[in-house]
Amino acid sequence: MEERGTSQPVEELKNVESSLIKLTTNLEELNRRKADALSKMQDLRERINKEGADTVVHRLLGLLESLKALDRQESDVQSRCNENCSKLQTEVNKLEELMLSNNAGDSFSEGFDHSYGESIERLNAAKTELASKLRAIVSLKRQLDDVPSQAELIQYERRFSELYIHIQGKHRQTRKYYATFNALLEIKELMLKETSLLNSINSQFQEAIASTAGRMKLIDSMDGILKGIQQKLERVQIGQEAEQKVCDTLKNKYTAALSEQRQCSSLLKAFQEECAKNERLRSQTSEIPPNREEISDPLLVQ
Repeated sequence: MEERGTSQPVEELKNVESSLIKLTTNLEELNRRKADALSKMQDLRERINKEGADTVVHRLLGLLESLKALDRQESDVQSRCNENCSKLQTEVNKLEELMLSNNAGDSFSEGFDHSYGESIERLNAAKTELASKLRAIVSLKRQLDDVPSQAELIQYERRFSELYIHIQGKHRQTRKYYATFNALLEIKELMLKETSLLNSINSQFQEAIASTAGRMKLIDSMDGILKGIQQKLERVQIGQEAEQKVCDTLKNKYTAALSEQRQCSSLLKAFQEECAKNERLRSQTSEIPPNREEISDPLLVQ
């Protein structure tokens, strides 16, 4: 009976020690994951500094603050776990002393059961806290994975530039169609006015020729029509002059841009030639071994 009472505390003691070992390994795994997360955050920070993405920076600042809060919580958890580990170690030492002194009895079994229950409760609390910590780390990793990489950003930029060029071409084509439609509509209106004018002249010409007043009235109406046509022609000429000025301005800008492009191309070509010349000189100087005897002071030679 005494051997059974003694073997049961030994088994419970082994279970407590195994739970302590598992808790220690879980803490080491948590520290390792935290170090990996910090290294990934550092890499992301360097990439973001190179790319200059403001929205991603603001988002990562929030993530960094949450990571710092998680680090503080982890340090608190680790300190509490260390305290619990030291307390459990002292209790284990006490239990070993009691087992060695062979004072096992009812009081020993009750104290052991009480300490074992407290250890189990602390172990479960540490497991739940560790699980919440792991969930927070997993969510943080998911948020970091949602941040686009440099290659994705470059691909997005290329696609947006292609879309912008396509939209610009469509816009120019649409403006051209609208200008053609407006010109044709104006030509149609002018032709309708001309047709109606010719029809009215044709219908009233015989009556106007028959009398002097009719002829004068016809001449006056023809003068009014001529003045209207001249005013319309002046307005069209003014619009044409304005369009010609815009066209001349655009041509001057295009000519300036072409000259600037040629200058940039010539400068780039000269820069590339100088770079190639510099590389050749470096290769030649690296191939020539230094001769210390030849590099001497001429005063000493004399």
